[in-house]
Amino acid sequence: MTGPGPGDRGGPPASWPPRPGDGRAPVSVAEDGSPEPDPPSERPEGERPEGGRPPQESLARAHSPWRTAVIVMAVVGLVAGIGWALLGSKLLVVRSVVVKGTHLVTPAQVRTAAGISSRLPMIRVDTQAAARRVEGITQVKSATVTKSWPDRIVITVHERTPALAVRVQGTPEFDLIDPAGVVVRTTQTRPAGMPVFQARVAPGALRGNPGVAAAVTVLHQVPASLARQVAAVAAPSADGVKLGLASGITIVWGDPSDARAKAAELAVLMRTHARYYDVSAPGTAVTR
Repeated sequence: MTGPGPGDRGGPPASWPPRPGDGRAPVSVAEDGSPEPDPPSERPEGERPEGGRPPQESLARAHSPWRTAVIVMAVVGLVAGIGWALLGSKLLVVRSVVVKGTHLVTPAQVRTAAGISSRLPMIRVDTQAAARRVEGITQVKSATVTKSWPDRIVITVHERTPALAVRVQGTPEFDLIDPAGVVVRTTQTRPAGMPVFQARVAPGALRGNPGVAAAVTVLHQVPASLARQVAAVAAPSADGVKLGLASGITIVWGDPSDARAKAAELAVLMRTHARYYDVSAPGTAVTR
């Protein structure tokens, strides 16, 4: 029996079924002529559907508050442990205080002035405050305090250097002062090679005196061979420094300026074997 032809009414179009390469997919037809629905697509096991999340991600999100809480507790515990180690533990406490650079004072004096208690937690040591207390010692010019972990404090002291001797009125003693006029120590005799500073006031009143600072500066400016001969120095003001040599020669130097010109001029003038030289104004020197 012959089936309906391509041109019969109600039959499929002439191109049915689609030819290969015409871009149309075949459609399944049920027995009653209606198109069959597409079968459900098969996905590999574990592949998440479009717009969804894998089960593992959902589980992680569900447990994230607990994980955050655990992390927070761990951090708090770590901070608490560090705080206990620094502040409450007996492991990181001061066990020794080392003092360096002392000659005029004893290490015990420095430790006492620093006031750093043994067994004090290292974190609580105020190094700057301790240094200021050490600098309160008259003979100390400056001090530094450092922490040497885990249990040692190091105090480095820079002491004052005596530069001039000042006779103490009414006694055979001398107060030794530094360039700032601070009395560093007292001796029964004048140290060899240290000039006597002729002062009109008590040694204790010379602290911060500009004449003292100028006199020490001039002693470093004159030639070393001449400085060794200086037995006394006077400086009523910073611009009136006068040197007295052991041989009885007097040199008026003036202020510390023009040191090179003054030294050169003095070297020439001293060939005249005078007893008095005034080079305070270079170019107009006076001798007699």
